[in-house]
Amino acid sequence: MKLGIVGLPQSGKSTIFAALTGARGEDSSRRGPRGDQKIATVKVADERVDTLTKIYKPKKSTYAQVEYLLPSEISGSPSKSDDLSWNQVRVCDALIHVVRNFRLPGGIEPDSEADFWRLEEEMILSDMVVVEKRIERLEAESKKGKKPDKEEYTLLNSARELLDKGQPLRSDPALASAHALKGFTFLSAKPELVVINNDDEDEATPEWKLMPENIETIVVRGRLEMDIASMTKEEAEEFLDAYHIEESALDRVIRSSYKLLNLISFFTVLGEEVRAWTIKAGSTALMAAGTVHTDMEKGFIRAEVLPFDELIKHGSFHEARHRGLVRLEGKEYIVKDGDIINFRFNI
Repeated sequence: MKLGIVGLPQSGKSTIFAALTGARGEDSSRRGPRGDQKIATVKVADERVDTLTKIYKPKKSTYAQVEYLLPSEISGSPSKSDDLSWNQVRVCDALIHVVRNFRLPGGIEPDSEADFWRLEEEMILSDMVVVEKRIERLEAESKKGKKPDKEEYTLLNSARELLDKGQPLRSDPALASAHALKGFTFLSAKPELVVINNDDEDEATPEWKLMPENIETIVVRGRLEMDIASMTKEEAEEFLDAYHIEESALDRVIRSSYKLLNLISFFTVLGEEVRAWTIKAGSTALMAAGTVHTDMEKGFIRAEVLPFDELIKHGSFHEARHRGLVRLEGKEYIVKDGDIINFRFNI
């Protein structure tokens, strides 16, 4: 899962990036291909991996991972530099939209709702430019006798109609997820998590007149969480208690991102490794096998499946099998969150 962090200048994007990437006590950030771009990979804490590790005692335990990308600055107004910045996050699975809700030096009060819609409009405008250029090209080719792809042309016109109304493509989930439009990597079609960046003492969610649809929203005290991320475990516990923080921003963002992208986890115990894998909810056993290794997908025979809760209840895979709880499933089996799977395959 790759998440792009966007927001207007002074919204606190870099602060949120630091809070997220430093929450595990590890400095995992690095420079991207562009000097002003930052990338960090963070593990997804999962107690189920910890439990499997205790049971199987493998040499290696691998957690699922999230990659955060902080692009170069976005000004919030059309410009070539903004095009470059937006292009950096087009490859991301979803966007984390950071919105300022704290007073700036000089006493400048926040207007989080206006800031949100300002950048949202910029994404809509950027998508409109892409749509209109493509439609113009298809129509020009049609005049020369080349038949356009009817599905693509129809979908693009539907997209233009929606964008022209000032609505993001994600407001029409079927259109946003249409396979024929996937290659355009539209910004406003991407799932979006809005992080409202509050001041240290402010835990409240600001009241907006118009709440966006199909978007997850959480409140984070970015500067406070960034400072806590740099503390020792003992110091951090004191601050977490003093500021009533029960869960880190990182864990909240990850949980919201999984929900937003409709993701689940399954587990494998291969050789000397316990590993968590992330897939879309509704994925089949065959698709899950391909996530682990293409050979498993090509030579798929059966999947041995045991729900995590059943393993915990009976203490071991062997005991669960003895009780007839390990199921043999075929290619079309829909993988459930927490499934422990052993793929049988032959190449």
